[in-house]
Amino acid sequence: MTSIKQLKTLRPKRVAFQGAPGAFSDLSCRTVFPEAETIPCSAFEDAFLAVTKGTAEVAMIPIENTLAGRVTDVHHLMPASGLHIIGEHFQPIEMCLLGVAGAKISDLKRVHSHVMALPQCRKAIRELKLHPVVHEDTAGAAAKVASDGDKTQGAIASALAAEIYGLTILKKGIQDRQDNVTRFVILSKTPMTPKAGSGPVMTNFVFAVRNIPAALYKALGGFATNGVNMTKIESYLGDGFSAAEFLCEVEGHPDDRSMQLAFEELKFFATDIRVLGTFPLHPFRRNMKSKKSA
Repeated sequence: MTSIKQLKTLRPKRVAFQGAPGAFSDLSCRTVFPEAETIPCSAFEDAFLAVTKGTAEVAMIPIENTLAGRVTDVHHLMPASGLHIIGEHFQPIEMCLLGVAGAKISDLKRVHSHVMALPQCRKAIRELKLHPVVHEDTAGAAAKVASDGDKTQGAIASALAAEIYGLTILKKGIQDRQDNVTRFVILSKTPMTPKAGSGPVMTNFVFAVRNIPAALYKALGGFATNGVNMTKIESYLGDGFSAAEFLCEVEGHPDDRSMQLAFEELKFFATDIRVLGTFPLHPFRRNMKSKKSA
């Protein structure tokens, strides 16, 4: 059994993330698990492997952003990782324009950052007439700018990255929208499924559709008829352009009667059904619901 409060009392010694020290994933790790050592990994696969091998107890992985959309690689890699989702975290993202000591915004010609971060700052990049340069992660971009020491080169990264690499924050909050948020999932080697009835939860699962007409429509029909709210569905092709696979999230516990009926119906039209995790609904979701209903 787990809840948001229990998740914070896990106190893992090590938390893996993709990116260099100072990345927004690193910031999220420190926010949720302030006492843990953060373990930077060069690729998402390495972060998954760190948990599998026991180098870290959990991993903090970004899956979508309000401006840039989904993190495509994760949706392909996560179902095959063998890890379980035990929680989620919504991290407000404040993009900072960074430069070397003594640099001014007017000195900049190029701006370096991650492929997901640059689209979140399109307006500022265009207004400042900067040439965007893609890097593997935001903190790595900051490290590169710091090591080169060139006043014409800037980076878009976190305030934490500026502190770590000795850069100057030329401007804060350059993202296109101030409600810029990245959703992270927390992955563990073992599941931590909350007890049914202990509070609102989310269930994440994947499946492939059978090769029959209207298979997806029929597969999802059971969730609609049983009153299960589906909050997310992502599709991607299987090997060799085979039948599409889907990653879904719904509000509910697998032991709920409505969920049991929905999954029973799903089995008639889908194959390879796997639950990746059931975890507490984050307070951010509740706040968003209350704002919409107000």
